Order: sequence, then C-alpha cells, then structure tokens
Amino acid sequence: MDEWRLRVGYFVVELDASFHYPPELLSLLIDCIPLLCRSKRDVILFFKGAGVSSPITNDLVKRLNQDKESIGKYEIARKILTRLNERQDKCLRERREVLKRVCEWEDFSTCWPSDRLKAQGLVAQIRQVVNVKDSFTRMKLEREAEEKKRHKAEEERRKKEEERKAVLAKIRSDLFRLFGLSNPQERGKALEGVLNRLFSAAGVAITDAFTITGTEGEGIIDQIDGAISIEGNVYLVEMKWTARPLGKAELSEHLVRMFLKGGSRAIFISTAGYTEPAITMCRDALKSSVVVLCKLEEFVILLEKELELTSFLTQKIDAAIVHTNPFHEPVKRFS
Repeated sequence: MDEWRLRVGYFVVELDASFHYPPELLSLLIDCIPLLCRSKRDVILFFKGAGVSSPITNDLVKRLNQDKESIGKYEIARKILTRLNERQDKCLRERREVLKRVCEWEDFSTCWPSDRLKAQGLVAQIRQVVNVKDSFTRMKLEREAEEKKRHKAEEERRKKEEERKAVLAKIRSDLFRLFGLSNPQERGKALEGVLNRLFSAAGVAITDAFTITGTEGEGIIDQIDGAISIEGNVYLVEMKWTARPLGKAELSEHLVRMFLKGGSRAIFISTAGYTEPAITMCRDALKSSVVVLCKLEEFVILLEKELELTSFLTQKIDAAIVHTNPFHEPVKRFS
C-alpha cells in the first residue's frame, strides 16, 4: 500500500506539469471505476469520497433521480473524469485522490462477481502506467536535482574564483605600491602583509608568518623571513630588497640556518637578482638540500597574468631537484 502511495506521489508531480490525465490513463480509469462499483450511485459516491464537489456531479445525480435508466455507470465515470480534466489545476487535488484510490484498491468483493477479474486486470494496468510514469518522473527529478546541484557547485566555484581574483588584485595593487615607498621600515612592514596574503591566497600553508628580521645596512635595505609548507616539505623563506644582485655573503647566513634545521629547504626572494658566484654556491648546496632562487619580478608577473603560485613554485623546485638548477625562471616567457 505504501509503495503505491509513493508511486502515485511521483506521478502527481507529472500531473503538476501537465494538469490532466494522459489519454491512456483516462481511458483505463473510465473502464475501471464502473467495475469497482456495483451501482450507478456507488460510482457517484466513489467520486464524492475522492473529494469531487457537487457542481461537477449535480446534473448526473438529478438524471439518476429522474430516470435511473437514462444514464449508465460508464457515462457517469466518463463525464466526471472529463470534467476533472477540463478544470486542469483547479481539480488537481481531486484527480490525485481518484488515482490514489484506484491504485490502492485491494478489496474486489465490492465488484459484481463477473466483473472482479476484469477489474483486477484494469487496476493492474493502471498501476503499470503509474509505475512507468513514476520511472520517467523519477529520472526527470534526478536529472533536475543533478543539474541544480551542478549549477549550485558552479555558482559557488565562480563566486570563490571572483573572490580569489579580488584578493589577488588587492595584493597586486599593494605590491606595486611598495615600489613607490622610500622608507625601508614602512616598506618592510607593508611587504610582510603582502607576502603573507599572497601565499595564503594561493593555498600555500604558512608555518611561520613573514616578518622583518633585518634593518638597513651594508646594502641590505629590507630582510623578511618566514616559512611555508609545500607538498609536506618546509621551506625557510628569505626576502631581501636590495639595490644590487645578492652575492654569496648575503645568502650564506640563510643557507647555514637551513642546514642547522635538519630536513628543511630554502627559498630566496630578491628584488635585484643574484650574482653568478651566489648561484653557483646554491647549486653546490643542492647536493645536501633543496635551494630555490626567486626574483620579486616573477611574483609581479604571476599577479599580472593571474598565474598559479603553487605551479610556479613546483616548477622551480622540480628544476632545482631534477636539473640542479636553483634559478629556473618559468615565468620569464610571460614578461
């Protein structure tokens, strides 16, 4: 019983879209309902029990009262079902109830003995039609649900992408603004925030936030230190804002710190590049650990071209490990 109620419930969704019984179902109901009821008045009562209002049945009841031979059970069923169909959504509830009652019919003792087998067969056919409609309706509902889910996921993805681009645009603007600052402390403090936000927006885990650890002296204007995690490996990051390429002396302290922290790796970020001796020293250091050299210009290009920071760093790391090249420049072709 509950199973058929469920199936009728699905079929009702189909009725919501079409607002009427399809022809094959209407014909089966016209043939079936008179067999389920022994008398003409029983047919009227069947529809009354399904909630069919008096205005739909009044003229039929009047004919029965005046001359019961003037109308038959099948004509009564046909007229009522047709009227329910013609009223479309106004009688949707009544059509639902009529269909539900027929599908749930179990006691065929109410039929005339000669009509029982035929009534059982028609009820089975109606259930089959409902079952087929149910299958199509369920597939339709599943497709619509899947489509709605996909659209929602796409909308969420689009929204997140717009938010990410807005964040990166602000980071890019703040990074460009740094080049106009002459005060080292002001620039260094602003650079802290830019680097932290840049790596965070790219989904790179920051294990130690970037902070100023050096002051102006011996050509080094700013020095920013931090640590990030990429694919489970910790990289000590040092950013130096200088007027000239970094040499061996400027990189040595950071390399020593890396070697003292067993298992860690190093990333340098320079505003002015590196001398050849410094690059050679880092290439030699690759025998013991992973050292990656970056230029701030590369991060500027990444932000301008909206390229992926994680992909950029991975390419740099792979070049250092596979090709013993600490200063690979994958974004150079975009400049």
